[in-house]
Amino acid sequence: MKLNYLAFAVPLFICFMLLEWIAAKRKKLPYFHLHNSIANISIGIAERLLDVFVTGLFFFVYDYLQKKWGILTIKPGVFLWILLLICTDFMWYWYHRLAHEINVFWAVHVVHHQSEDFNYTVSARITVLQAFVRTGFWCVLPLLGFPAFMITSVLLVHGLYPFFIHTRMIGSLGILEYLFVTPSHHRVHHACNEKYLDKNYGDVFIIWDKLFGTFAKEEKEEVIVYGLTTPLKSYSFLWQHFHFLAELFIAARSVIGIKNKIKVLFGRPAAVPSYARAIAERKFGIEAKRDVVNQLLNRYVIGQILFTLAGLFVFILLEHHVNIYDKVLITLLILLTLINCGAIMEQKKWIFYLEFSRILLAGICLVIGWPNLYLTVVFLVSAFLLIYYFDHLKSHYFKWVYASQ
Repeated sequence: MKLNYLAFAVPLFICFMLLEWIAAKRKKLPYFHLHNSIANISIGIAERLLDVFVTGLFFFVYDYLQKKWGILTIKPGVFLWILLLICTDFMWYWYHRLAHEINVFWAVHVVHHQSEDFNYTVSARITVLQAFVRTGFWCVLPLLGFPAFMITSVLLVHGLYPFFIHTRMIGSLGILEYLFVTPSHHRVHHACNEKYLDKNYGDVFIIWDKLFGTFAKEEKEEVIVYGLTTPLKSYSFLWQHFHFLAELFIAARSVIGIKNKIKVLFGRPAAVPSYARAIAERKFGIEAKRDVVNQLLNRYVIGQILFTLAGLFVFILLEHHVNIYDKVLITLLILLTLINCGAIMEQKKWIFYLEFSRILLAGICLVIGWPNLYLTVVFLVSAFLLIYYFDHLKSHYFKWVYASQ
């Protein structure tokens, strides 16, 4: 049986998150907040899930560019592996820097910086849209002549390292601070303090920041505040992904002339007027107020996330044995679950309709995955009863969800 062993990255990273949480709790350090962690992990689940569909595409692009347009034909060697790692990190630096300086790139990278916590769960805040943008930068590598299998192998290592620098539990690392990006360096990068803005873009090596003047050292007397300069204050899975695109659209519409609109799209994030966020929140019904969620609902959300993580692990592990139709249905089911978790934490009134759709979709997945006359009949009867008692179920569900209110 052909398995995708990259699936084991899911439980591995979760173990490190739990170990960090346990260490912080024992030291009574307030580094973890439940709903922030759930929001962070939810975004990571979506990225890992959608990677199933795009990873092969990226390999194909690298392979095509190298064979069709590669300046050289590079063969593996110790020196060339090291050179590729350095080139990969150099391209990352420029992608990362431009992602903070150009609005259309910031629109996909901003998700990574929304959390007001800073711990291992924050490293999960990567979107598949960001993967597409940075792949555009890494396409320079096959044009230089590096083969696709070398590039994808180095990218696995390059993607693993940054996970461990998203922590407040590790202090200065001495001499390593001069060459590598460390947790201390990356805390500066995630800070929204004015003196730390737009600093420390490196991913593995800090030398690029020192070379191009974007380095800042963490100062003990400076209390770091994490997140965006204007906090998002929302756990909404969809809003976290698309809020800046909405703000950018509103800002571009507010100026006259194509030239000015282009300036907005390719200008700096700081130039986007603050009113764009307020207009977008009003249009989409986003409220900054976060209601208190009772303990039972918190457990319900945690249970959904744990169940989704287990499902994600199995899905990735067996992806080669799942047909495209089932992949799409499972993906939709998981995405609905993630949207639902965010909606519950924000106490949205439309949660029930999402729950209802999710139950029906889960039933469809079962019937398609295990075709059986008895199972099909049970599903159809259950679906009929759910629809027939829709209003009654909605009333009881709302009493449970909004019991704290």
